[in-house]
Amino acid sequence: MTATTHHWFMLTVVGQDRPAIVARITSALYEGGGNLGEASMTRLGGNFTVMLMVYYAGNTDALVKLIAPVCESLGLKLHVDRIEGQLHRHPEADVHITVFGADRAGIVAQVTTVLAEAGLDILDLQSDVAGTEDKPIYITQIEGRALQGVAALETAVQILDGKGMEVHLEPIDLMLG
Repeated sequence: MTATTHHWFMLTVVGQDRPAIVARITSALYEGGGNLGEASMTRLGGNFTVMLMVYYAGNTDALVKLIAPVCESLGLKLHVDRIEGQLHRHPEADVHITVFGADRAGIVAQVTTVLAEAGLDILDLQSDVAGTEDKPIYITQIEGRALQGVAALETAVQILDGKGMEVHLEPIDLMLG
């Protein structure tokens, strides 16, 4: 009897939002012997995106064969990569940054570059467009680690504030014990 080797894969699915995407994909994975690790699923505009860590006995081609029919039936694009699982390795965020600014090309690049230069390790970034079509406002929520300390990020916030953005930096108290 041969032992089956399992591997971790990152499965990414993107397409127009519709009911039952999550149910159909996760059911196919379960029925095909896949086990889920961490997952991120969200709606952006009228689209839905799914990122799933899947523990599966087989190679990339076998996983694609398993899930492709479901994706095709829902009009979704599929991408699969073999990865290292690294479950339970979660660095803790120690800062939360909120940015408000007039929506314009390059705003995310500008903000993240200034913050990276000040030592921010971004762990999570969520953004949205608010306001009106005539006056759109870009809102970004960032959680991360201040690798060079909060003071360095406070200086970066002042730079961004001077570029027509409203930026709020809040340290996150990590309760250990």
